[in-house]
Amino acid sequence: MVHLSSSDPSESQTFKVLSIDGGGIKGLYSARILENFEDRFKCHIADYFDLICGTSTGGLIALGLSLNIPVGLISNLYYRRGNKIFPQRNVLLSSLRQIFLRSKYDNSELRRALEEMFGERTLADSRCLLCIPAFSLTDGRPFIFKYDHSEGNLCRDGKTKYVDIALATSAAPAYLPIVTVDTYDRKQFIDGGIYANNPTLVGVVEALRYFVGSGKKFQKLMVMSIGSLEPNPGRRFVAKHHRSVIDWNKDLIATFFEGQAYLTGYFVETLAQHCDSPFDYVRIPGAPLSPEQARIINMDNTSSEALNLMSQMGNDQAYLWGKKPEVSNFFKDYKRYIIR
Repeated sequence: MVHLSSSDPSESQTFKVLSIDGGGIKGLYSARILENFEDRFKCHIADYFDLICGTSTGGLIALGLSLNIPVGLISNLYYRRGNKIFPQRNVLLSSLRQIFLRSKYDNSELRRALEEMFGERTLADSRCLLCIPAFSLTDGRPFIFKYDHSEGNLCRDGKTKYVDIALATSAAPAYLPIVTVDTYDRKQFIDGGIYANNPTLVGVVEALRYFVGSGKKFQKLMVMSIGSLEPNPGRRFVAKHHRSVIDWNKDLIATFFEGQAYLTGYFVETLAQHCDSPFDYVRIPGAPLSPEQARIINMDNTSSEALNLMSQMGNDQAYLWGKKPEVSNFFKDYKRYIIR
């Protein structure tokens, strides 16, 4: 049952979107930011955002938020299970296995962790609207798992398990295996990060298409986007121009994800300022990394040094941004699109 909260007719016209970037184990950084916001504003995040979008590890966080699971429990998942999901092996042997034999990791530990967190719950159990990008190999196109809402006359995803959605959105090519989901006649999926590692534009389009604007329920849009830790832009001069898969190594996937996230940020910022209906847009970026820090921060380094650094940076960034009025404005009033 969906209804609009009506405590103040003027406030009910604001629709709020939260977007969370992908990034593997770097999701700990994003989770720490949101965990601090929950503590600072004494809230469940899903009570203050009408729509939550998340890709890959950001999709895992978004799914947890949509069930009012405290973000602290999600943060602890990275600490408790990270080194089992991404076990640290001999670098050379691991790379050779990844190139010639199979994905670098299997997803059995990730599946167990997700089943522990989500159980048998399906998308119909969400407490807010959701957009979780994946890519359908079967169809050769983007696929966005959505909460079935009447505005779009949607009825496709409600019976799909949270566990299957989380595995599908986070199946990074060469890192985790392709995911087959029975709910869709065994369609096969990989990580939505190949086109929407920063899913902010997905959320903005969903909001403007169905919920915000002339003739729709809401007249104002507010968007908060949580970034991931990324190496400082650019690479050292590449002397070898004809690079093999081995030469590219982890940069092959990372470069796609970084480029897409940057371009999405540019598009959304431009739309926020120049479209016919400008909207409030706040992007909380990754903290800057020193060259030494960038060497240990990547999507699958689960060493205690890397985890502690990501946690510290998330806490520091949350403290910095949590004091800003453009962030606190999101937590002044409850969301207005009420599912349950």
